[in-house]
Amino acid sequence: MEFDFPLRKIIHVDMDAFYASVEQHDNPDLKGKPVAVGGGSKRGVVSAASYEARKFGVRSAMSSYIAQRNCPDLIFVKPRFDRYKEVSQQVRAVFFEYTDLVEPLSLDEAYLDVTKNKTGNPSATLVAQEIRQKILAKTGLTASAGISINKFIAKVASDYNKPNGQKTVNPEEVLAFLEDLEIRKFYGVGKVTAEKMYKLGIFTGKDLKQKSLEFLDANFGKSGSYYYNVVRGIHLSEVKPHRIPKSVGAERTFRENLSSEIFMLERLEHIAIELERRLLKSKIAGKTITLKIKYSDFTLQTRSKTLPYFIADKELILETAKELLYQDSLENSVRLLGISLANLNTDKKKTEKEVETEQLSVQLKFDF
Repeated sequence: MEFDFPLRKIIHVDMDAFYASVEQHDNPDLKGKPVAVGGGSKRGVVSAASYEARKFGVRSAMSSYIAQRNCPDLIFVKPRFDRYKEVSQQVRAVFFEYTDLVEPLSLDEAYLDVTKNKTGNPSATLVAQEIRQKILAKTGLTASAGISINKFIAKVASDYNKPNGQKTVNPEEVLAFLEDLEIRKFYGVGKVTAEKMYKLGIFTGKDLKQKSLEFLDANFGKSGSYYYNVVRGIHLSEVKPHRIPKSVGAERTFRENLSSEIFMLERLEHIAIELERRLLKSKIAGKTITLKIKYSDFTLQTRSKTLPYFIADKELILETAKELLYQDSLENSVRLLGISLANLNTDKKKTEKEVETEQLSVQLKFDF
């Protein structure tokens, strides 16, 4: 099978239930038990759940109250981010033994481009096996991996044989793999989008592939071309070792729901101070400020404003956030507020050379 775009050997490595697995590893008494990392109070939120807890429907971002209701024997453990970062650095050190083209997505997952790797091994499948074995030997933790011709398919494949497994999608298998894939398993298709696709008769990759670009653009806007391309195995994004953030933000969940805007302004000030600290640390400024409001019924609302100049100062951030807060009346009492800054001064348009590289047609024969 031939593709009219550059083929690469990409591995997506995803640690298995990372935070919870670290806690179970460091405290053997927790092994085999349902564990949730996060606050166990009524207002708390689950940051991560062990596989034993997931069997009861416990998931990250779920309220601790609902998690406890689903799993009465659930054990809550306070997060130790310094420890997670320490283990994450050990994992990344393994990655760099094989390639310098490593793009971390978070503490527990990353893309690796092993088209040309430091071991000279032509098989990305064998490289992934070695990486997972080394991670286990060095940290005592398991990882899963997906291997294919681009980041999108590798990401999807890494979920296939979790936990502690891997899946390779060879070039000649790509199109059949994508056609058989359930639409909700497409990376970038969330719950709301999946429901919309179901209503349009799109349940699998094959259904998606039958829709024209015009149809997808009309129904999904800017995402239409993305869906049109990925179902055909086209995803040209390279592994970027130094990932430039698209936005920087800070948010807070409150112990008690807030109904008074006076109290909200006080909280927004603290959030603006934290956001300024993060911006200064990263030497970043931005133009678009977004206020995030999560109500007591868990509905989410965002309000944004784009300024004609870059800002990073907490006073200017807070001033705009206040304006957005008063922009419309609140629909309910509030459990979470957040402020983020986008349209950053790190954004840049692609150079002619980058565009030319993406358009280059390359044919390669790969041993996966």
